[in-house]
Amino acid sequence: MRTPKFNRLPKHIAIIPDGNRRWAQARSLEKHKGYENGIIPGLEVYDICVKLGIEEITFFGFTQDNTKRPEVQREAFVEACVKSVEELSKRDAQLLVVGNTKSDMFPKELISYTKRTKFGKGTIKVNFLVNYGWYWDLTYGYDNSSDKEKMVEKIASADIPRIDLLIRWGGRCRLSGMLPIQTVYSDIYVVDEMWPDFKDKQLYNALKWYQIQDITLGG
Repeated sequence: MRTPKFNRLPKHIAIIPDGNRRWAQARSLEKHKGYENGIIPGLEVYDICVKLGIEEITFFGFTQDNTKRPEVQREAFVEACVKSVEELSKRDAQLLVVGNTKSDMFPKELISYTKRTKFGKGTIKVNFLVNYGWYWDLTYGYDNSSDKEKMVEKIASADIPRIDLLIRWGGRCRLSGMLPIQTVYSDIYVVDEMWPDFKDKQLYNALKWYQIQDITLGG
């Protein structure tokens, strides 16, 4: 599809890549098979955002609640997250992974990226939520303060700025705990198609919809 032109673009887009398991089931595959088919769509979103000049993207990898799923599914979405970072490392980006590293569910391969890491020219900032939990995020400053009388009230995701546009695939109209501080004034666009069925027109339609939103931030 030819790249449209937009008068106004969000500086920061968040992606909830939902529907991987439903996509697999619809094809008579085991649920965990859907995750590996969600890697390429993420790279396609990255390519489009770079081309358009969008400054920052945040991807929802998996949450602490997701780790309650069967082991075969946990292994599949963790592997998909690791492979996604491996592919991103071959491109131009500044990566920050945010998630609870104290848990065994956090992939050791990604620990070094919990400090922002530059790949290539570092053209675009990419944030990746891995083993993320909203409660963990909001209570991080208290739980990690060595001096309980001088607690530093800082959320774990403090280095991620406000999100302008949040796009969720899979038809579900909920945030699922994604960055409650940064999404407080986000415009939310829902794509009915499942994430592995990503097409560039879905992203372009979201950006077209964003053009007509009344962005007042409560003012």
